[in-house]
Amino acid sequence: MEAIILAGGKGTRLQSVVSDVPKSMASVAGKPFLYYLLRSLEEAGFRHIILAVGYKYEVIERWLSTYETSLRLSLVVEEEPLGTGGAVKFSLCQAEEPDVFIVNGDTYLGVDYARMLAFHQETQAEATLALKPMKDFDRYGAVDLHPDSRILRFREKQYEASGLINAGVYLIKREALRNYPDRFSLEKEYFEKRVDTCHLAGFPSEVYFIDIGVPEDYAKAEIDFADGKYKTL
Repeated sequence: MEAIILAGGKGTRLQSVVSDVPKSMASVAGKPFLYYLLRSLEEAGFRHIILAVGYKYEVIERWLSTYETSLRLSLVVEEEPLGTGGAVKFSLCQAEEPDVFIVNGDTYLGVDYARMLAFHQETQAEATLALKPMKDFDRYGAVDLHPDSRILRFREKQYEASGLINAGVYLIKREALRNYPDRFSLEKEYFEKRVDTCHLAGFPSEVYFIDIGVPEDYAKAEIDFADGKYKTL
């Protein structure tokens, strides 16, 4: 298996607790958040990881030079921000597998990657999104799913008593973005615009999820990762 990690974010909303490093390098329980992502991917059986980097990428590059792993790591540097879609398209030039995972560098999801890949191939979806069941949320938009696992629509952020959210792990065909511009949003201009015209599948997973993009969830991650809860929930 092969994955792209979107690790170029600045972490603007984390400036009060994390500064001067890319968001994926924010220290969580004594280690960069990127450490946990790489470890989880290695344990899941991945062989090649492409890191899409930009903001202060040298910090990531230096840390990777000290990180011992069996993974083959490739660094793709954005000279200017390309948006999530542009970053993925740029990184796909380094990909070799027909289907490639995309992982957000500021979220952790304990998804079964092998099962998600098998599901993606079985449904013959153009793209598959990992979805997380949530209760009492307003920070994320909800995703409506047909009983046959096709995504019907993406709803704007508002309070929801319960629902499915986009959990920041995707699986797309390597050629899917060939005709897209060099700079665009994967979520807005690919997933949301294509939902009515192509087969986008949803893969719900009742597993541990954390998004460190805001200080309160970053603080929660500090506790959870120190206790090892992310491995068992």
